[in-house]
Amino acid sequence: MSTSEITRLQTCLRRLLGSKGLTVNAPPRAGLSVEIAVNDEVIGTVHKDEDEGETSYILNIVVLEEDLPPA
Repeated sequence: MSTSEITRLQTCLRRLLGSKGLTVNAPPRAGLSVEIAVNDEVIGTVHKDEDEGETSYILNIVVLEEDLPPA
């Protein structure tokens, strides 16, 4: 993903998810996933999909059971 795409994606996700602490981080080298973090804690990844001339971004968020409140 280009720097411009990452910036635009970050702006969109901050608005949609209501989190100013959300960042979209470029991978350290080409071919790796773009990471999503909240307050510097990585919570998932974003993958870019281009199909039939349309582009979409797939957000995968990981929540560990240990991070959930008690039942």
